[in-house]
Amino acid sequence: MSFVTAYFQALWAILLELSPPLLGGLILAGLIHLLLPAGFIHRTLSRRGLSSVVKSVMVGVPMPLCSCGVVPTALSLRKEGASNGATTSFLISTPQTGVDSILVSANFLGWPFAIFKVITAFVTGIVGGMIAEYADKPSQIAENHSGEFRPTPRTWREFWNYSVVELYAAIDKWIYIGVLLAALITALTPVNYFSDLALAQGMTGMLLMLAISIPLYICATGSVPIAASLVVAGMPLGTALVFLMAGPATNVATMGAILRTLGWRLLAVYLATVIIMSIGFALLFEAMFADQLVVAMHQHSNPLLGVVCLVALVAVSTWLYYHRWQQRQLRLANSVEQDMGITLQVEGMSCQHCVASVKQSLEAVDGVTQASPDLASGMVSIDGNDLDPDRLRQAVTDAGYTVKD
Repeated sequence: MSFVTAYFQALWAILLELSPPLLGGLILAGLIHLLLPAGFIHRTLSRRGLSSVVKSVMVGVPMPLCSCGVVPTALSLRKEGASNGATTSFLISTPQTGVDSILVSANFLGWPFAIFKVITAFVTGIVGGMIAEYADKPSQIAENHSGEFRPTPRTWREFWNYSVVELYAAIDKWIYIGVLLAALITALTPVNYFSDLALAQGMTGMLLMLAISIPLYICATGSVPIAASLVVAGMPLGTALVFLMAGPATNVATMGAILRTLGWRLLAVYLATVIIMSIGFALLFEAMFADQLVVAMHQHSNPLLGVVCLVALVAVSTWLYYHRWQQRQLRLANSVEQDMGITLQVEGMSCQHCVASVKQSLEAVDGVTQASPDLASGMVSIDGNDLDPDRLRQAVTDAGYTVKD
């Protein structure tokens, strides 16, 4: 069999395996967003102590946010009164999982692995959150929080916008990359290749994977096919667990944003918790389950369901790219029609969650009528009256990003 044939066979099998749980996860995430009243999350996380930390983790574990999307969300929670512990536990636990990632993990690596990953995210978030509560002085924002709560109704249009325009748009390119890389690994790597490679085994393999995954941006959902391909090639499941815990939870941009906004102590708690707990739970997983689990990847039990979901996912992706094109044309038209306003070059935006966070922060500034960030270029066009450049820069900084001079 030629490489090209093997590659496209692996690609087709991965797409059939990925599409049903990914589509189901997007629908479930949208329903959670639809049914959860606006303001509920902020309302429940302001008190210092174990209760807020546990609630933060319970909210964060099923929430499908990538690491760069988690930072502005967590900072928004902090501004609304979340404690140090609740903010840190949210930062640690949320990017490791998500309903879409859980379903995809179960499909590729089995339910025992997926459930264990959820438990690790839950426990890691609680441990990190409780350490953060006492590693730094209490948040003055949390202590002064008024606790006002005015829930607003959700609409089905908001369900679509959240599931597709915000959530899927934030991870789609990383899923494409993950699928392409997974197919490449499957086509190039012989079965059990890593089993004969001493460097990839045991603690050495875990530490090596940790060093590779911490600085990189890795999507929790898109990374699962890559991990499954590596496991089929002989990589231990414990090492794959390190990859799926530490990779999505950290990257250089996230660490920089946490340092700027929460300080070095909470950054140290955040990193130390992710590193120690990922290694610890990986060793525990291998001791408990590794010899009992066999990963049978890419053997879809219902190919018709896979094809139907793949067609639906392609349709959603096509609509999303058309929507992006429309928005780009509108921004170009507005920039031609209006000769007043300010344009900022913002660094650190890497997904649609980042775009939404920058837009929301800028439009909260007095005098701003509209902020239009462009993800590809990093340029943000701001329209309004009596605009103060310093306040606009501060708003971007408060959202966790940097304005380039």
